[in-house]
Amino acid sequence: MSNPSDLLYTEDHEWALVEGDTVTVGITNHAQDSLGDVVFVELPEIDQELGNGDALGVVESVKAVSDLYSPCDGVVIEVNERLNDEPELINSDPYGDGWIIKVKISDPAAVSHLMDSEAYDQFVQAES
Repeated sequence: MSNPSDLLYTEDHEWALVEGDTVTVGITNHAQDSLGDVVFVELPEIDQELGNGDALGVVESVKAVSDLYSPCDGVVIEVNERLNDEPELINSDPYGDGWIIKVKISDPAAVSHLMDSEAYDQFVQAES
């Protein structure tokens, strides 16, 4: 699965879809593949303030427990409640139904440090 070109990426393997002042966040296909079968997701609270790089929750798989990190400064405005009952959505559709949170940003520059898909692909290759 290739990384969608309309998304931005972090070195912690989160993706961000920027739509106006809302950023939808999930983990990349590379991350879910490394984790294995996801069995539990701990989601943040609505209205929680996040700074760039702040831990926002946890993904637990059959192999490991991994922290999730915010790709930007903002306030949590929505969480994917489906993940409470269907955490496997992160494995089956990491860029769609497996999204994790939506964050409202006050400054569009909050995402200027993120990588585009080409830079992220190079980052993953260099990590391997």
